[in-house]
Amino acid sequence: MSQTGPVLQVENLSIALPAGGDRASAVADVSFTVGRGEIVCLVGESGSGKSVIAQGVMGLLPRALPVTGGRILLEGEDITRADANRLRELRATRMSMIFQEPMTALNPVMTCGDQIDEVLQEHTTLSAEQRRARILEILTEVRLPDPPRIAASYPHQLSGGQRQRIVIAMALVLDPVLLIADEPTTALDVTTQAQILKLIQDLQGRHGAGVLFITHDFGVVAEIAHQVAVLRLGTLVEIGARDTVLQQPRHDYTRMLIGSVPTHRPKAREIDAAAPVVLETRGLEKTYIDRSWFGRHREVKAATGVSLQVRRGQTLGIVGESGSGKSTVARCIVRLIDPTAGSVLLGSEDIAAMPARQLRPLRKRVQIVFQDPYRSLNPRRTVAEALIEGPVNFGLSRTEAMSRARQLLEFVRMDASALERYPHQFSGGQRQRICIARALAMEPELLIADEAVSALDVSVQAQVLQLLEEIRERLNLAMLFITHDLRVAAQVCDHLAVMSRGEVVEYGPAHQVFSAPAHEYTRALFEAAPGRDYPFAAV
Repeated sequence: MSQTGPVLQVENLSIALPAGGDRASAVADVSFTVGRGEIVCLVGESGSGKSVIAQGVMGLLPRALPVTGGRILLEGEDITRADANRLRELRATRMSMIFQEPMTALNPVMTCGDQIDEVLQEHTTLSAEQRRARILEILTEVRLPDPPRIAASYPHQLSGGQRQRIVIAMALVLDPVLLIADEPTTALDVTTQAQILKLIQDLQGRHGAGVLFITHDFGVVAEIAHQVAVLRLGTLVEIGARDTVLQQPRHDYTRMLIGSVPTHRPKAREIDAAAPVVLETRGLEKTYIDRSWFGRHREVKAATGVSLQVRRGQTLGIVGESGSGKSTVARCIVRLIDPTAGSVLLGSEDIAAMPARQLRPLRKRVQIVFQDPYRSLNPRRTVAEALIEGPVNFGLSRTEAMSRARQLLEFVRMDASALERYPHQFSGGQRQRICIARALAMEPELLIADEAVSALDVSVQAQVLQLLEEIRERLNLAMLFITHDLRVAAQVCDHLAVMSRGEVVEYGPAHQVFSAPAHEYTRALFEAAPGRDYPFAAV
């Protein structure tokens, strides 16, 4: 095997789609290389073929997606011709993959140490004592605290960032020459994302591996890439050095993607200070009690003394790391969970301690759009059934509810033909539009968006953000926007509340918080944002 040539060569690769798809090929005649010590970022919208290429390299393609042309060379060996046994030998030893969602990549009933040990047992002849030493060594290398405790822990006992470090440890434990990272930081908050990116860079430099990094986040691309390859509908439309592609893009599609990247500059907007207050929380608190089998219990304060106010026509953003209490506050406001103390005033009514049976008439006044639109929709019900369910339950006739559903689909820029289709027949961005339409069907006074665009690629994210802004302006809604992406918050929020460990540490107009953050935690969030100061092309 060559020790001087590229780690990975993808030559004229074509991968077919099943008959009846929207195009003939998932990937069509794509070529690029990944050198030793090089990070190549593969970017493009959902459906562009990024993950299909990664699966092809790892030999994980389903039978419905056969390689119909070209070669994939790993250190000169054509792995498109390798049998299942050879691919099994290559995985983890010569090539490894970090998946997007660590909770689904890890086995929930095995300790983290046992899952790394499984890799070592399969591919090495190390003794149990040597394997244990290597496990603790790699856990230390990925900067996890207290490696013996982490090794004995199950995935659900760790944070999202810690779980992702476990997946990275599994991928690197045998020093592969190629590391594939498929959207490994999309679901992580900004500071954890910065730590993971720095970790991948450091480990890649130390191990000398080539990295194929798949992402739709151009901030991440600006932070780590040496080379950038841009895919559109399975075709490679542009490839080159990072600064060349991001500062002097040649293709219209690349320029469109870069133009969709939100900035950290909040939009100046006049807010009517006399507008009625739709929502106000006063000293809102939520404490969870973790009880053990032995009668002991531990209190976890998820929210402490949270006081917020949202007026009609205003968008209040809540930002902070995972575990800061953002979603807990939202769920207390919607009364999906019961607050421990404090008030939640919806207009003049305090719903914080209101019995559940009295809440039903108020439910339509507050609606929420969740992060994952696929899990938010019943896969067995058509779009029409999803949109009319709420209004019908609150007394609207089916005829009137269907008429409203058609109007709402048009409002969120979808064709009325979508009514008879099922959620799986739509893209992620389309499903999120359906969820927004479903929330608006109840004609709410307050709309809560809980990480509603974090899973969307950059161009679809821009479209949904613009849609939410239009909804706020046309319907004069109050909106509570929860996000860990500061660039997104800058685009849609009038006021900003920064949360850390269950407390609001900074609160004020968005332009003020962004231009002159007063709290050190807020400043740390801004500094951790990937690509914050990168000079993208003006398009």
